[in-house]
Amino acid sequence: MTSVTFKTNNALGDCPGIMHGDPEKSKMGLVVVQEWWGMNEQIIARGNELAKMGNFVTMVPDLYRGKVATDHEEAGHLMGGLDWAGAVEDIRGAALFLMGKGCRKVGVTGYCMGGALSIAAAALVGELSAAAPFYGTPKAELCDVKTINIPLQAHFGELDNIAGFSAPEDARAFEAAMAGKNNFEFFMYPTGHGFTNPNNKENYNKECADLALSRTVDFMKKHLGSARL
Repeated sequence: MTSVTFKTNNALGDCPGIMHGDPEKSKMGLVVVQEWWGMNEQIIARGNELAKMGNFVTMVPDLYRGKVATDHEEAGHLMGGLDWAGAVEDIRGAALFLMGKGCRKVGVTGYCMGGALSIAAAALVGELSAAAPFYGTPKAELCDVKTINIPLQAHFGELDNIAGFSAPEDARAFEAAMAGKNNFEFFMYPTGHGFTNPNNKENYNKECADLALSRTVDFMKKHLGSARL
């Protein structure tokens, strides 16, 4: 685990982050985007887990610049104050940082808020080669998902009740918008919102989480794999 700071076009300036993996042993980069909680121990651990599972060099950008929520009210306040377009630029900056370390291709994955940002980044960040968003969709004013041209694998929960963001009707609307695109994969799981987060005591589903993460790793290795040493 390495603490880094990288350049970004976000008006907030340079973005801190945590990098896992060894650029000397892999040329596949993966940006791992936080939930609304911030860059907490769980998302840092997920970055490490994915790095080990797929032999990726991962980067977890700290979109809140050091702020971490511990309850829903605080998390909602932090997410509500986020400059989403600026956060997309942070993802671009993270991808460029990984490329600067020698990664030849970079993907993005993210959860909840990070899932929505991953979709937006897939549409707006030309440096990315693949995306795997989880249970989140961006607002239309942030991006037009129909412009996405990179491989994308989406993961949603059939019992997700976050209407207007990640509920089944939102997931299906995203699926419909992506219809006909090459290398688009869409998965629904029999569980609720946040099902890959072990800290989510209500909805964590280990079986679904393990399946979704293994699919993510296989998908990224397939589309970033030509970047191996």
